Amino acid sequence: MGESTTDTTEYSLSYGGNQVADNAYLRLLKGCLTGYLYPESSYLQLYPTPGFGLWTWVRRIVLQAFEGRGFRVFKVMPFEPSLRENGADWPSICYSMIGLKRMDNLQGCIETVLRDGVPGDFIETGVWRGGACILMRAVLKVHNVDDRDVWLADSFRGLPPPSLEIDRGYDLSGHRYMAVGMEAVRDSFRRFDLLDEHVKFLQGWFKDTLPSSPIKRLAVLRLDGDLYESTMDVLTSLYDRLSPGGFAIVDDYHTWPNCRRAVDEFRAQRGISDPIQEIDGSAVFWRRG
Repeated sequence: MGESTTDTTEYSLSYGGNQVADNAYLRLLKGCLTGYLYPESSYLQLYPTPGFGLWTWVRRIVLQAFEGRGFRVFKVMPFEPSLRENGADWPSICYSMIGLKRMDNLQGCIETVLRDGVPGDFIETGVWRGGACILMRAVLKVHNVDDRDVWLADSFRGLPPPSLEIDRGYDLSGHRYMAVGMEAVRDSFRRFDLLDEHVKFLQGWFKDTLPSSPIKRLAVLRLDGDLYESTMDVLTSLYDRLSPGGFAIVDDYHTWPNCRRAVDEFRAQRGISDPIQEIDGSAVFWRRG
């Protein structure tokens, strides 16, 4: 199903279970979460494109009008495995849009911090249907880890309207496809028998929930907030809680210019020199030194 481009996929953990069966389970899970196993998921959900221009505004108005009436607009696309591996399409049947390579990277980061004893919980900021966090919980369960939590931080009602000038033109706040309620995400965990006391929810805008969140330490910090403001809010609130040896993963670094700008500015302000590593042409990660 595609291999990660990172060096975090050399898994060597063994907690007394059947490693072959565990790996098969996680491969199957990732195929389900990304829709890779379902060619019919290539009916692509159309959505309002960020940016400027007359056609962009017309498209946005038309699609939001359909959504407001309870319709979804799809374009029939041939199933292309490489697109799904790289998270380059928006499948209609899936729990995550990040693709297989980013799923592999996430699994590799988790298993690396477990192997190396890096302390802390795991969090994704911007979870949509919860697929990446479902994988987090599954990896912990496979390795019989019961002293770490998985945190899901999201408004659970879509993206916020841009409040900074830099994010103007990237307004997806009216796009209902992105608004997945917290109970719907809980139900997704239940379908995979992975909802338990180690799955924690932080509901609200990042600027309101993250600074005062009860999270003590993090071993994996995964950002998927798209906008400059959202990305900066997460880094400002949570990066200091990321343990040395932990991983910061940025989903939209190459696809959302404002996200990249926030990351680059934060790293420059904090003097972060840990090398940025590529995942799939869209997402990147680094390990905190």
